Order: sequence, then C-alpha cells, then structure tokens
Amino acid sequence: MPAEVDLARIAGLLADRSRAAMLLAMFDGRAWTAGELARAAEIAPSTASEHLARLLTGGLTTVVTQGRHRYFRLAGTEIAEAIEPLLQIAPPTPVTSLRAASRGRALAAGRTCYDHLAGRAGVALADALRARGIVTDDPALTPVGRDALTEFGVDVADLARGRRPLVRDCLDWTERRSHLAGAVGAALTERLFALEWLTRVGSGRGVRVTEAGKDGLRTTFGMAPLPEVA
Repeated sequence: MPAEVDLARIAGLLADRSRAAMLLAMFDGRAWTAGELARAAEIAPSTASEHLARLLTGGLTTVVTQGRHRYFRLAGTEIAEAIEPLLQIAPPTPVTSLRAASRGRALAAGRTCYDHLAGRAGVALADALRARGIVTDDPALTPVGRDALTEFGVDVADLARGRRPLVRDCLDWTERRSHLAGAVGAALTERLFALEWLTRVGSGRGVRVTEAGKDGLRTTFGMAPLPEVA
C-alpha cells in the first residue's frame, strides 16, 4: 500500500500548453489522430507524438489502433472529472482574433464536457429536468425521471447496473452553474445526438441545438429557448 501519491507527476503532465491543448481537444469525448491533435495544439506532428507518448505513459490518455491508424482519447471519465474543476480557476486566455472570439462564444453556448452536455445549453437542460421533477437538487434521479427518460429512449435500468453514478452535478466553467453529468447525463447527450437534436459545430467540442432539438426539448422536457449566438 503506497504511503503517498505522486501528484507532481500528474501536475507536470498538465503544466505544458501543448499537452493541455490536446487534452482539452479530447474533452469532446471522441478519439483523435496524432495529426489532428497536432493541428489543435498548433505544433509539429513530431512534437505532438512526444507529448502524446508522455500523456499515454502518465495514464491520462489511451490509444486504440485500427489498421495503420492510432486514435487517442482521454483514459476515462475520471480524467475528465479531475480536469474539469481546474477550469474553474484557470485564467482565460487572451482573445487575439475574431476567430478566437467566435469560438469562445460558441463554446459558451453549447459544448460537450467529455460525454455530457455543457455550456448554456447544458445548464438550461439541467434546469428543465429539475423543474419537471426528473432529477432533484441533490442531485438524484426520481421515479418520475426514470419513467420519463426510459420513454425517451435512455435505458436507465441498464445504466443503474454500472459502477458510474447515475446523475452527478458538474460545475460549468463558463456559466458557473451546474449541468448534468454521470451515466444519465452521458446517455441523454448520446440520445440527443442520435435524434439530431444536437449537432457538432466544426471539429471541436462546440455543439448547437438544432431547430428540431429546440422543439423537441421544449415539448419533452420544457426546456426554455436559448439565445442565438452572435
């Protein structure tokens, strides 16, 4: 049984702008190639490979090989859950271009926080679920919520057999309020993508609620309309 943990090792992995940029890119829950991560971090492919090797050895990422291609992703939900609170205290990066400003507004409007919905869209959905009695403020899933989500196409019974908490609050770093995480938050977000109520914005973490999604979320969960992104 170890007497201590090597926190400095993990902190060292995070204490590099290029590695941090690649980890944040992988916060969209998808698998990325080394070349894609190099472009996201704006570094050379050879440099990206060195950083990815360190992240892999440090246990922050995992790699899947398909044929000649290797795909990198965060090692699990616990990695995302550990990094997300750091975003609450991290200073914002200076906005130096119109593109960066537009990207920031899009991420604030809606994004994936690893595998669940975040930003104004995520907070609005969490508020609607509480107002409908689907989840409580604790948070916990109610019997009414189990029925409603099962009817919506989320297999709550199967999720309950897993080790991951069904629902969990995740403090949103742009809204400073909680959105819904946990197994239900992830499954609900997956269902929204499958229904095309959510769609990706570009190649990053940004998402937007489609017109069909606005109608469906209002009808199904009573979610209020979101302001348009300027």
